[in-house]
Order: sequence, then C-alpha cells, then structure tokens
Amino acid sequence: MKRSKINDIMARADDLIRSHGFTLPPFAYWSPDKFAANATAAKALIDARCGWDITDYGAGDFDAMGLFLFTLRNGRLADLRHGGGMCYAEKLLISRQDQLSPMHTHVIKAEDIINRGGATMVVELYGSDEDGNFAEDRGGVVMCDGIARPFSAGEKIKFAPGESLTLMPGDWHAFWGEGGDVLIGEVSTVNDDETDNIFRAPIGRFAQIDEDVAPTHLLVSDYNTHL
Repeated sequence: MKRSKINDIMARADDLIRSHGFTLPPFAYWSPDKFAANATAAKALIDARCGWDITDYGAGDFDAMGLFLFTLRNGRLADLRHGGGMCYAEKLLISRQDQLSPMHTHVIKAEDIINRGGATMVVELYGSDEDGNFAEDRGGVVMCDGIARPFSAGEKIKFAPGESLTLMPGDWHAFWGEGGDVLIGEVSTVNDDETDNIFRAPIGRFAQIDEDVAPTHLLVSDYNTHL
C-alpha cells in the first residue's frame, strides 16, 4: 500500500469515528517525531501495539480486501497465562461496503464484535474440525447479543447497529459491510496480531508499505523500524 493512501484512510476513518460520537485517544494524533520523543513514556503502548493498523492483507487491493483497525487498549499475554490482571483488549474497526475481511480464526482470542453504527455488518461463519482446522461442512453455535444462535456451514448472519456477535477460538469467520461502511467495536481477550490470526488462505496480516510520502501517524507495524 502507498503511504499516501494510508494517510488518507486515517483521515477519513477519524471523520467517520467522530461522526458516530467516538473520539480516539490523544496519542492517536501524535506525529512520528512526537511519538519518538515520547517512546520511553509510551513503552506500554508500543509493547502492546496500540494504535493505527491498516491492512490489505498483502494482496494489494485495499478496497476489495482490507480493514481499518485502531487498538485502543491491549492487555498482557503473561497476565492471561497467569489467570489474572489485564486480560482484555479493545479495538475500533471500519469495514467498508463490500470490503472483505477474509476467513480466519484465532487460537487464543475470544471476541465480541459489535456493530457500533453505520450500515449492516455481515459475518460468514464456519465451524472447525477436532484440531481447530477450517471445516467446510461444519456449523456451530455462537452468541448473538448473549443469546445462543446455531449456524450452518457458510451461513451469513447480518447485524444492524447495536447488535453483536461473540466468537470463540475455532469459530471461522469473514465479514464485510453491506449497504455502506460500518463502524465496528471489538472487545476481546488479549490480542496478539503477530501469531494469533489463522487465515484460511495463505495471506499476510500486515500490508507492505510503499513510502511515497512521509507518514502522518505511525502504524503499529511501523513501531519496530521507527521507534
């Protein structure tokens, strides 16, 4: 992805988020230089990879397959393993109209996916086999707003603003916006995007960046090289 496109996506996303009554935290608006100057104080944010996250999954066509994310807070895997402490995470996502977030599951993370506003969110679901692998012929049961909802393999469930879905490890899912863009909330156990995203297709989690202009704000994938 070109950095200029990423900068534009950030600006448009911030406008959409504000239009639904949400405001990103102050560090979201730091320039790269300010982030570097505050790197010591912001070590917890950097280590937890909180911040901007824009991906085309390495496929090079963000409008067709991609996702905007902003990690607001993220806990510690050590706490999760210990069974107490900061074991939670929270994100804001934007799924554009007909923009696919491809089929995947998680090994550790359970997550609530909430339509926070905008258009309809569509989630396509499949179950797993005994080893957690994608099962083309298996459905399962998920929780929709706290109510058990059986699903068949490949079923597409639609969520209006205010409605939500709880996904457990082994629930394979893909999603997109229908009829417009969707602001999505994600509340989950500790998030590890480096190792805990298992895709059905052989794709990458992060975009490759073409540095045609300077970044307006750093992506979480920039932290290792810039900070």
